[in-house]
Amino acid sequence: MAVVNAAAWRARFQRLLLPPICLLCGAAGAMGRDLCAGCAAALPRNAAACPGCALPLAAGQTGTCDDCRLQPRSFDRVFAPFRYEPPLDFLICGLKFAGRLSHARLLSELFAAALAERNAPLPDCIVPVPLHPLRLRERGFNQALELARPAARFLRRPVLANGLQRVRHTARQTELDARRRQLNPLGAFAIGHPLPGVRVALIDDVMTTGSTVRECARVLRAGGATDIEIWAVGRAGVILKPE
Repeated sequence: MAVVNAAAWRARFQRLLLPPICLLCGAAGAMGRDLCAGCAAALPRNAAACPGCALPLAAGQTGTCDDCRLQPRSFDRVFAPFRYEPPLDFLICGLKFAGRLSHARLLSELFAAALAERNAPLPDCIVPVPLHPLRLRERGFNQALELARPAARFLRRPVLANGLQRVRHTARQTELDARRRQLNPLGAFAIGHPLPGVRVALIDDVMTTGSTVRECARVLRAGGATDIEIWAVGRAGVILKPE
């Protein structure tokens, strides 16, 4: 408890020296975060979503999406508290493509707060989706790991940075069409840490088609994980309402 209190006091002292400033509009931050109340209210909450894969549902829709009903999944569920839309996409792209690590801290704080609101059982450990060494050298950091670390400190759960390894260098998912995205991650991952009987949260910044996290979850399951929840800050896509 003393360690936790010391960390809390350090964070409070840092806030006194460097008051929070909204990363979206530059106004004074609220609730000790680099986000003002107005911009926080503008974040696109993923309130109506498929319970299996967190795909955002159209207005008025409920229940499980067709993909979750028809196709077996390698993971158990997905938690993605926001939709990948403005202004959330600015924060994620700033982290991923401009190296703004302050965005990782804010996104992780928002994600941890959403987890606390959900009040669901926590996993035994957190595993970030890994980058291949070549991509890591190019980018300089793994955005999934940068998101995992602050959330893990808040939730008091260990991060297994090497729980998974990326053993095959693949093209960027954003450069591919839908079909090639499905095939691109196959065989790209290997277990880095045996996880017999362990409940795992696999974390990434955005879930789009789900092909990457499906392959990661398949490898984690083969490594012994008994419950696998996907954590993503943002969820892309929407089910169109039938006409």
